[in-house]
Formats: sequence, structure tokens, C-alpha cells
Amino acid sequence: MNLYFEKETEEAFIDQYEEIARKVITRALSLHHCPYECEISIYLVDEDTIRETNAVTREIDKVTDVLSFPNVFYEKEGDFGALKKEEDYYTYFNPDTDELILGEMMICQNRVLEQALEYGHSVKREYAFLVAHSILHLLGYDHIEEQERNLMEEKQSEILNSLGITRTVDKE
Repeated sequence: MNLYFEKETEEAFIDQYEEIARKVITRALSLHHCPYECEISIYLVDEDTIRETNAVTREIDKVTDVLSFPNVFYEKEGDFGALKKEEDYYTYFNPDTDELILGEMMICQNRVLEQALEYGHSVKREYAFLVAHSILHLLGYDHIEEQERNLMEEKQSEILNSLGITRTVDKE
């Protein structure tokens, strides 16, 4: 798996943010039985950048914690069975690496720090939660309807709990 990181701010952030993201994403892909090597871009940005991107892409002119930009569209969430590598190769795969391009995630560093404090858990846990949330969007999940939201919350918990990254255990 190739994760491309771009840290666009000079602000201090948690150590091992690349390793944490890799663990969360690897677990999510494993739980969904992804048969492909994957490629994901992760941007760690400031509030101005995420607000501007949110305004342009979603027409919501406000700061948010995470934005996800999926490249693959699934018939059913996390179901790679309908993806036909031969037919969909130039749409979804990187011809240089042969990896499935899942998409991009943009995470606001300031919101990670603020929300960890607000929710009373570690910065590591908040960051891992946002990575889990975003990778699920890249796997076709959404939370517009209550049933979708419940399923997505269940999957987020499954990923984080399986890694031992919980609100009560992880207080780093």
C-alpha cells in the first residue's frame, strides 16, 4: 500500500501520524477483504485550507475536521467484487504501480487537537478516528441516513477497537 502524505502546516502534530494512519487503513482494508494493493493520499492541513476546500467542493463555507474524496464508486459499501480490474483498470488503477487508487483524505490538524480535548481522549485516538471515518468514505460508506450512520459508526468502532485505540484505553 502506498500512502502519500503531505503535511501542509508548520504546526507541531502527533508523532507517528504516518504509522497510525497506515495501521488504521490497513485494518479497514483487511476487514473489507480488499484484494488489491491500494494508493491513498492524505493531506494534513490548516483551518483556512479545509474551509476553502469545503466551500469549493461541498458549497459549505465552514471549517470541518475531515474531507474525503473517493475515487472508486461501489455498488455496495466496501464490496470489491463488482470491481473488474480488466474493465476498470484505467478508471481506478494507477498504471505505474498497478495499485487501486482509493482516493484522498484531508484532515484539519487544529480540529484534531481541539476535538481530542473536547471529547476527553487522546490526540492519537481522535486522529485515528478521523482516518477510520475517512477510509470508510473512500470505501463507499456514508452517514446521511440513520441506517447508514449506524453502520458507519459500527465499522469505525470495529476498526479502532481491533487496534486497541479506544477512548478509555488510549490516553496518550
